[in-house]
Amino acid sequence: MGNLASTYSNLGDYEKAQELKTMVLQKRTQILGQDHPDTLRAMGNLARAYSDLGDYEKAKELEMVVLEKRTTLLGQDHPDTSMTTENFARTYPNLGYYEKAKELGMVVLEKLTKALGGEHPHTLLAMGNLAQTYSNLRDYEKAEELQMRVLEKRTKVLGEEHHDTLMATGNLARTYSNVGDYRKTKELETLVLHKRTTLLGQDHPDTLLAMGNLAMTHFNLGDYDRAQELETLVLQKRTTLLGQDHRNTLTAMANLAFTYHSQGEFTRAEALEIVVLEKQQQLFGDQHPQSILAMENLAFTYRKLQKLKEAEQLEQLVKNI
Repeated sequence: MGNLASTYSNLGDYEKAQELKTMVLQKRTQILGQDHPDTLRAMGNLARAYSDLGDYEKAKELEMVVLEKRTTLLGQDHPDTSMTTENFARTYPNLGYYEKAKELGMVVLEKLTKALGGEHPHTLLAMGNLAQTYSNLRDYEKAEELQMRVLEKRTKVLGEEHHDTLMATGNLARTYSNVGDYRKTKELETLVLHKRTTLLGQDHPDTLLAMGNLAMTHFNLGDYDRAQELETLVLQKRTTLLGQDHRNTLTAMANLAFTYHSQGEFTRAEALEIVVLEKQQQLFGDQHPQSILAMENLAFTYRKLQKLKEAEQLEQLVKNI
């Protein structure tokens, strides 16, 4: 059941993955007890499922339990405890606690380097996550330094085409994007997309993520036609594979609408943004940040189309939240 849950996660069906991981945790708790390593592993997996769904408070709650138990059972310096701390550190940025994430990330990286060595996958994962935290703090120089080290070591140990190496390449590309070096970003993202398409096929979630990232870079370079072409393909495939209600599909829809804006295609943008808003409200309610953003985007489009009454209604709704 745990393997099936992981398969659903890899396919982007996070709701089904969460459902199965909850069942695994319940069964392991009943049979093995709450302190058994397999139970704690199941609890950590469920925390990641909640994180994938955007429920970071629930993820943090579970990770705290795992961390407390592993610290008690294994000690603070055990690699499993350090990895749990690392998971905890990854949740903090999603809640906006970047300094706390940095503090934990530095401690974890030091401990894992000491316990496992500088080239161990867990150590490199911690290094990459700390780099992402530096990006969140806008310390892009430090982020780039760490990401280049991760990429170099993963290429050496795993090869250029390994999933983790391609993840490291994509992370470095995003840092170049953050500093406005879109040429370097495009070069790396084109490489990632080519390799993922070859290795995984065009319909795989990782391939579609790479395609969406490259589309955004084309947008940043002012190549709106190429951005639109890629975003349209991403939207079509995610709609077919995941359904129109999936959050990744809605993200693709919103990205394509934004590109239509830049092309002056406001009627086409409106059609997509109406769907995005309706689905976001159904999934999250009116007060969720994603719903508010969807309202603001649609209100802006209404103004471009001279639909002032509709724009004012949405703007007032946002003010009242």
